[in-house]
Amino acid sequence: MSDAAQPTAAEVRAAASVLKAAIDRHLEAVERRSGEEGSAVYAAFEELAAAAEAYDEVLYEVHDEVTPFEIPSSDTLPAYTGPDEPGALSVLIRRDYTVAEPHRLLAQAQRIADLDPDVAGGEDAADREAVGSSVTAAVGVLFGEFEPDEIASRHREFGLSEGDSAVWVAAAEEPAEPGEWLSAPFDQVDPELVICRFDVSASFDDELDFDADDEEDEDGDAVGRETDDDAVDELDDLDDGEDELEPVDTGR
Repeated sequence: MSDAAQPTAAEVRAAASVLKAAIDRHLEAVERRSGEEGSAVYAAFEELAAAAEAYDEVLYEVHDEVTPFEIPSSDTLPAYTGPDEPGALSVLIRRDYTVAEPHRLLAQAQRIADLDPDVAGGEDAADREAVGSSVTAAVGVLFGEFEPDEIASRHREFGLSEGDSAVWVAAAEEPAEPGEWLSAPFDQVDPELVICRFDVSASFDDELDFDADDEEDEDGDAVGRETDDDAVDELDDLDDGEDELEPVDTGR
């Protein structure tokens, strides 16, 4: 594509104005809706989705930035065909992370294992040592100790960088029997039973991310990286064997 065909900063502002107007029209349609009649709301929703997509596209082209949300359109999910009054719901959540700074992940898991040996194989010293040297063992400790929502809110503290996330809420006639789907919990999701979905797209440009080309110090830590998170700052210089980590509050 030639330079002449590239959108301009003025076009980004114009797209932003269109998006703002679409948000206002959508809200007005929602406020005017009476009873079950929702055709105006649906039309306003489609207009809002199109405006958001157009703004996101030119924002990326001009400024190499993206918006933090996506609005699902008709081509991402089929029309809902489930019951009008479902007797049960299934909530499916996916969150992706990049292990941006493994030493933070290992150090936090090791601290938890030291405070509570039961989370790392009881009194077995070899199991506890593995927590501080194996990313997979450390992940098991962290996700076994903390709820997923807490890990999401403290991900930088654990050396993780957020990726995309999605929540699907699906309808069911009645709750599944205990243990019925535990062997394969995500295998039988019918898109036509999804009542709503909420997506958050991340750029993976989090300031904790780094690649092999980043400069590292003699201990293997990335250098020249600053954050505003005091909890993250307390975990610096972990590899010299002298500094102390502040213990993670495990709620115990």
